[in-house]
Amino acid sequence: MNVKSNHLYSEMQSMLSEMRPEAQQLDRMNQLNRVNETNQTQSDFGGMLKSAIDNINELQTDARDLQTRVEMGDSSVSLAEAMIAAQKSSIAFEAGVQVRNKVVDAYEKIMNMPV
Repeated sequence: MNVKSNHLYSEMQSMLSEMRPEAQQLDRMNQLNRVNETNQTQSDFGGMLKSAIDNINELQTDARDLQTRVEMGDSSVSLAEAMIAAQKSSIAFEAGVQVRNKVVDAYEKIMNMPV
């Protein structure tokens, strides 16, 4: 009975030693995943910011185009449509300015923190 338990114990030890490199590799993979998530978050923020700026630019371009078409007498575009597009672009621009102001304010607060 004692011989069997010693044999079982030695088998468990050998299995544990075989699993340790896999566990270390798993830990390394988890660390890499955390770094990738951080990088992805940073790139997501940058992509989101670029997308928002592109959206504001597109709204302004569309509003300008509709305004020009109304001024040229294009009957397929109504004055109301042009005014709504202008208001949408104005609101989007103001929101973008507010976001920029908040980011600059946060940056200034971080830079003024004592190290």
